[in-house]
Amino acid sequence: MPPFSGLRSRDFRKLITLLRREGADRTRRGRPWSLPLEDRVLLVAVYWRTNLTLRQLAPLFGISKSSADRIIDHIGPLPALKQRQRSHAGTVLIVDGTLVPTRDHSIAERSKNYRYSTNHQVVVDADTRLVVAVGRPVPGNRNDCKAWAESGAKAAVGRTTTIADGGYQGTGLVIPHRRPASGELCGWKQEHNRSHKQVRARVEHVFARMKTWKVLRDCRLKGDGVHYAILGIAHLHNLRQAS
Repeated sequence: MPPFSGLRSRDFRKLITLLRREGADRTRRGRPWSLPLEDRVLLVAVYWRTNLTLRQLAPLFGISKSSADRIIDHIGPLPALKQRQRSHAGTVLIVDGTLVPTRDHSIAERSKNYRYSTNHQVVVDADTRLVVAVGRPVPGNRNDCKAWAESGAKAAVGRTTTIADGGYQGTGLVIPHRRPASGELCGWKQEHNRSHKQVRARVEHVFARMKTWKVLRDCRLKGDGVHYAILGIAHLHNLRQAS
């Protein structure tokens, strides 16, 4: 289970229980699914984890390519992360943007990695390292200041104290002190920047773990597929992190 889905067996069972509670296994009209819910969820997790093509993935589950495609379209949005509605007093969040190379050029633009990408604003709890919100994807050529507001991440965070890197200047977030044109920062500002950098690095660690699901390195999904993929992967990351 861990190599193919990124989850331990008990975490996968938690996910299945949650999806059943939300009605994912409800009987639908028309032709029944060729796989039980557990196998359908596993298929989606394996797709996100390995980024195999559907032509490669379908035979592993004994189904056709078109059946695998329908399962991903149906199951993909269901494990999406439920964004935190309210934070406890004293909570500190961290936000940063990550680029996901995306084949659908209608939602992507060339970015600093010279590939068509989407910019995803990811908000992480500084204490637990759990993902609490993910903004909607914006074209990869948007800088983080604009993406922060346009993606809806700003609205999801509200007034909770949030730290970010220097690219978020003018957003009201807690960012490092800028060095003056002439001279150096005073001692306390240098110390503040050092501690700020150490805390903010936690969001980079989260990105590194999330991108072990290889669909975030080269996403072939169209439309909202990349959004649901990163939301689902954030949920799987939280399950693994919390256990």
